[in-house]
Amino acid sequence: MGLTVVDRAESLPALPPPPAGVTRRRTRLAEVLAPESSSDAELVREMAAVADARAQLAAYEAVLVAELAARRPAQTDLTEDQPGHGVEGWSPARVQAGVSEFLVDELALLRGISLAAATGLAERSLALVQELPETWAALADGLVDEPRANAIVRALAGQSQAAGGPVEPAVVAEVEAQALGWARAGETPVRLRERTAAALIALDAAAADRRRKKAERAADVRVRAVGDGMSELIADLPTPVAAACRETVDTYARMAKDDGDQRSIGQLRALVLSDLILRPWDTSRAPVTAHLQVIAPLPATGARSAGVEEQQPSPAGAAIDEDAASVGGAPITHEQLRELLGQLDSLCPGGLQAPAGGSMDVALVDPVTGALQATVTRPELQRLVRRGCSDHPPGSCRCAVLDRPPPVHRYSPTPAQRRFVHARDRTCRHPGCRRPAARTDLDHVHAHGDGGPTDCANLCCLCRRHHRLKTHAPGWRFTMTGDGVLSVTMPSGVTRTTRPPGLRMLTGQRRLTGPQLVTSGAPPDADDPPPF
Repeated sequence: MGLTVVDRAESLPALPPPPAGVTRRRTRLAEVLAPESSSDAELVREMAAVADARAQLAAYEAVLVAELAARRPAQTDLTEDQPGHGVEGWSPARVQAGVSEFLVDELALLRGISLAAATGLAERSLALVQELPETWAALADGLVDEPRANAIVRALAGQSQAAGGPVEPAVVAEVEAQALGWARAGETPVRLRERTAAALIALDAAAADRRRKKAERAADVRVRAVGDGMSELIADLPTPVAAACRETVDTYARMAKDDGDQRSIGQLRALVLSDLILRPWDTSRAPVTAHLQVIAPLPATGARSAGVEEQQPSPAGAAIDEDAASVGGAPITHEQLRELLGQLDSLCPGGLQAPAGGSMDVALVDPVTGALQATVTRPELQRLVRRGCSDHPPGSCRCAVLDRPPPVHRYSPTPAQRRFVHARDRTCRHPGCRRPAARTDLDHVHAHGDGGPTDCANLCCLCRRHHRLKTHAPGWRFTMTGDGVLSVTMPSGVTRTTRPPGLRMLTGQRRLTGPQLVTSGAPPDADDPPPF
């Protein structure tokens, strides 16, 4: 028994073709090596072999990423005097100078990871290959594992003058040699990073402050859904500020507990934090409106829109997740939805109404395909129900009184087109991007200047970054079908496809659609500024 990393795929013997109609899958390592028949010592040796192979692959991946970066130079990006260039202060420059800002977007799609993870991969790879060659060699030879190599990178990347930093390359090399010795001795990754940073400070006292200021420039606030109707609010803060915030929240929560509140101390901390941020009692600050998008099948609300049939059951083969309500793209239960609508004053004796200061749209979708057919406000829907079909007023017919907005002969989309595309796309349509539709641009997939129509079949939501990528980054190509299926082809030739949420790959008879409720506050300003 033993795991061997094969140098070239061509060295494996060719397998005979499978029988007609049979799909052959890969042979799984667990089937070949049969760990269930191994002793404890053999299992330990195999796990060490896996770690060694993983280290070799990580080093090889770093070389691949560095080579791709060399083929995506910054010279292809727009300069500061060209419209559409990146605006300083809205997205921190993280990737090494000389590399295109859109390299990380390509890596994110190739690897199927987030933009932040792709940025980290690019930073680590370039640092290993170009700044810390001894660490890369130790990783490639299996002398250190990937977590320890990454710990050294985090402490030393960008510090050498060769990488644009202020530290003499000889000083960085000296600290790197010390760190590799600690790594080989088995120091834990967290402690290794701390010892390496301390060694650099001992030789260059200003190093820690430079890293701290760089980290502060990259700070942000993020929301991550964790399931069961809950999400995490994550903020990057300087350590003293974070400690003060936690102590303040804890103190207020304990005061509430001392006053007899029976809820858990953790729940009280979370409620105190939300109150301190939202501050509903504070009139001394300029008012802001938070954009909260709630999407749900109409039956989930426990109410009926006047004159509208309830949604038919999902057809066989449909994904059941489409029957779930969502807030900001994260699923919530029907009971939680009704509680939220009650808090927003959207439930009324007559059914549903728009929240105060917000709006409510009804989106009609095909129950077979899930394709969006039309969007309409409640007053518009009530008027259409009363009026009926203008061509056949005396009896029933199959005429559509609602449809997608028609195309227009101008560049700017109409409000009806904007409402329809926002309801169809819900977020930026670039693969992997979840920027809410209210914070995106409505982009002509086939450029209007090249003859592309201002039609819902040619419009999609793209955040400002991916709008800039589509328009200005060389080698990228976007195409979209009439029902909104968007295909994005990268400079490397790889294509990724996204479908509008709810659109199913089913065939069948198209029927009159069931309604979905889309309710939101007033849309905020765009997240990214001019000049684009």
